[in-house]
Amino acid sequence: MRKDKGAMARAKVAERRFAPILATGALILGLAALALPARSETVITAHGISTFGDLQLSADFAHLPYVKPDAPKGGELSQWAQGTFDSLNPFSIKGIAAVGSSTMLETILTGTLDEIGASYCLLCSTMEFPEDRSWVIFNLRPEASFSDGTPLTADDVLFSYETFRDKGLTDFRTIFSQQVAGAEVLDAHRIKFTFVPGEPTRDLPELVGGLPIFSKAHYLANGLNMEEISTTPYLGSGPYVFDKMDIGRSVTYRRNPDYWGATLPMNVGQNNFETLRYEYFADGNSAFEAFKAGVYRFRTETSSKSWAEQYDFPAIAAGHVKKDTLPSGAKASGQGYIFNLRRPMLQDPKVRQAIGLMFNFEWSNKTLFYGLYDRINSVWENSWLAAEGTPSPEEVRVLQPLVDQGLLTATILTDPAVMAPTSGERQLDRKNLKAASALLDEAGWMAGDDGIRRNDKGETLTLSILNDNPQFDRVITPFVENLIALGIDAKLENVDTAQYELRTRDPAYDFDLIVGSARSSYFSGSELKQFYGSETADVSAFNVAGLKSKAVDQLIEVVMAAKTKDELTVATKALDRVLRAEGFWIPQWYKAEHWVAYYDMYSHPDTIPDYGLGHESLWWYDAAKADALKAAGVLQ
Repeated sequence: MRKDKGAMARAKVAERRFAPILATGALILGLAALALPARSETVITAHGISTFGDLQLSADFAHLPYVKPDAPKGGELSQWAQGTFDSLNPFSIKGIAAVGSSTMLETILTGTLDEIGASYCLLCSTMEFPEDRSWVIFNLRPEASFSDGTPLTADDVLFSYETFRDKGLTDFRTIFSQQVAGAEVLDAHRIKFTFVPGEPTRDLPELVGGLPIFSKAHYLANGLNMEEISTTPYLGSGPYVFDKMDIGRSVTYRRNPDYWGATLPMNVGQNNFETLRYEYFADGNSAFEAFKAGVYRFRTETSSKSWAEQYDFPAIAAGHVKKDTLPSGAKASGQGYIFNLRRPMLQDPKVRQAIGLMFNFEWSNKTLFYGLYDRINSVWENSWLAAEGTPSPEEVRVLQPLVDQGLLTATILTDPAVMAPTSGERQLDRKNLKAASALLDEAGWMAGDDGIRRNDKGETLTLSILNDNPQFDRVITPFVENLIALGIDAKLENVDTAQYELRTRDPAYDFDLIVGSARSSYFSGSELKQFYGSETADVSAFNVAGLKSKAVDQLIEVVMAAKTKDELTVATKALDRVLRAEGFWIPQWYKAEHWVAYYDMYSHPDTIPDYGLGHESLWWYDAAKADALKAAGVLQ
């Protein structure tokens, strides 16, 4: 739930930039000499791969279990986005990419919305790998083609890989060059990736299979540069192609009538809309008014205030617009206030703890959020991977070496997992205020006669909360008021989306506190190095906090090396426990539901999958319902 809107918007920025990459956790980069498999190796040929255990779908599955196989095609799904955009390149830190700018691209493997840790062939028909997963060969579908009709070949896969290797995001290049030895074209429809000996290989076939593939010929002919802003979209092989845009205002994608993969079992019942349109608005208020006026017709709601108060307009009462609460089994997004640990004053954990005590979730939830939210405590909240209570004996065995090295205090072995502080019913909780005051005193920030806290150098303790959505002022302002009561020179700093983007990225990182996300995956692997690793902390697009912890670095390696689900669960809980102890964020809230509102012209399958709403892929346009709305004068 974004800052009530904020974090979700930030999350959506990341999703639209890197969705093809993050769908499997990360982008794989590197190049070196290759070796053919030894004759004695047992080679597995399969239609997919699972991190642990068997695949849910057999090789001859007819369609995904949660789709409507005969869903009609046609119509438009229209949604909104906040801010603006100036680029159709989703892989550069420069500019702001349009929502959906990676829609045209497919990956070699793809996941489903009801299965964790599994990937199935999409661009490939089969994949080959040894039991130790030290290499993988993808057998590409000969019928796969780009939207201009040209064939998609192993040469395009290699070129895409090499382009990401040479021009992709710095943290991708840094981390994954350590894991991939190289790539080799075996023939027009076969490509092999070989992994660096000694590196954990559990998830590496899935990770390279998540590589977005684009046309080499188109890239070169149009002089594209992955590092730069571009209004020329990538040429991909996906079911949708770029249609049109009004820079900064709207962008539209249309279904490719000649899409090569339309009849694949993985695609049956999916990609049902003729067009996908996104309208941009400066703020949530104008966006909501536009929704009421029918400028766009589908809205996922992230604001509790809007959900509780604003959906009472005539179209709702008349039944023309539906307001639905749909179940979600997905883990929480990890939304919270994220500290910039690069700031000297915020490197002191006592300062961060004191600041965290001033955010009153209980009062906020009751007064501002209508009691609709639950508190986040864990980086893996709402999943079996969240640390609970005191460490289990298995967790202790993972953590003990770090204690022995002096990287963690012994209390990590006996204390319960860190939980977010609780507060009373009043906005300013006096007990927490007293505790926070004591922490700042201990940290050397003493309150003067004017109530303002300064250190022994006379420097004032200041804190700015950077925000790009004025609608969230009502949430931040009480927090700022509590901080001021503590003696901190605190303020809310509103900026536009473009400024926000610049100030929260490498190399600026010019903020004290923002609303962001403590990122995680169910079956975590090398992407953790991007999220929390020291090596990329100063260049990462995802480790916004700039967290650097030798203990965390070592635990990431333990997670990556886990060979069973039980081992991974124990290692992840241990990592969760340490991340929470680091205090790099102030956890906020989540809701295990989807809030959606839409004009009654869309339908969805009877069963919503556990791990995604799937409205862009699974839902469909109902022409009869749309005609009824037109007859009623609701739609033009």
